[in-house]
Amino acid sequence: MSSPARAHETAVSVCRRAHARLEPTLREAVHRLPQQLSRMSGYHFGWWGPDGTPTDRAMPGKAVRPALAYLAAEALGAPAEHATPGAAAVELVHNFALVHDDIMDGDHTRRGRPALWQQYGTGPALLAGDGLYALAADTLAAPRTQRSCWALTLLTRAMITTLHGQAYDHAFTRAPWSGPGSVTLADYRRAASAKTGALLAAATAIGALLAGGGPREVARFALFGRGLGVAFQCADDLLGLWGEPAGTGKPVGTDLSEGRRTLPLVAALNSGTTAGDRLHALLRRSEGRLSTEDLHTALELTEAAGGRTATEAEARRRQEAALSVLAGLPMPARVRTELLATAHYVTARRT
Repeated sequence: MSSPARAHETAVSVCRRAHARLEPTLREAVHRLPQQLSRMSGYHFGWWGPDGTPTDRAMPGKAVRPALAYLAAEALGAPAEHATPGAAAVELVHNFALVHDDIMDGDHTRRGRPALWQQYGTGPALLAGDGLYALAADTLAAPRTQRSCWALTLLTRAMITTLHGQAYDHAFTRAPWSGPGSVTLADYRRAASAKTGALLAAATAIGALLAGGGPREVARFALFGRGLGVAFQCADDLLGLWGEPAGTGKPVGTDLSEGRRTLPLVAALNSGTTAGDRLHALLRRSEGRLSTEDLHTALELTEAAGGRTATEAEARRRQEAALSVLAGLPMPARVRTELLATAHYVTARRT
């Protein structure tokens, strides 16, 4: 890869290509839902406004999961289209999770406009999210082949693992800031591997499976996807504290103000530094209700205690470990270049 800028450009191109290849399948699936749920889902995907009027919004989301599914298929010498049912399924499941996450976390915005539950109400949003999950299973099973059945098993098992991760994450918000019962680095890694790693593992494994890959190849791509998923979560954690609102669609420090135990915070609180001790005292004193001034101070202390540096290092380690899994696997040079670029993009993204 010639430069970080070139890698970024390549990865964005890969994701856009995946989105263009996938969108017709997603639209066809969404149109199978009841009319109101179809309209709500289209709003969530950014295709139209609340009243059903088409928008000219840019591509919603990053399409990383479908891009990886397509690349896994191409890495094994199959046409990318072989992975389309899997790419569609993981994207539908991912968006099902986003709809439910926004409700659970109380997030009012998604992709720069009101979240689905804010626009239509909690009950209807839950139904729409459930509809996306049902569509994912139906889309993946539709070919009615042995491999599509195996792929569906991979997807459902990934979702069970993801639910474990979400449960860990939700429980973390009720944990003390330090001492017995507080969130450790090991706790964080377990949750991130389940919450984010499982679905990326499913995306790459299903892409390989639908391309005709054997058990070892599928397992190798699953391991790659899981490691890359943790790197992705690390990057997400950085954006949740220091990301630009114009890119993330959320205020600076959102994760901290909402008491989420993301890696920068967990690393800072477990750093044994003076800044980490001061951060703990501030969070305990505020009882999670940070003023604007306290939030600014907490962000500074998190960085001073090494939270940002530790998270960036963890992301790099996970990315390098993931890429090493594929190092000995023969594949077209162009696909290897695009996989490398996408892995770097996932780890160093800014939105």
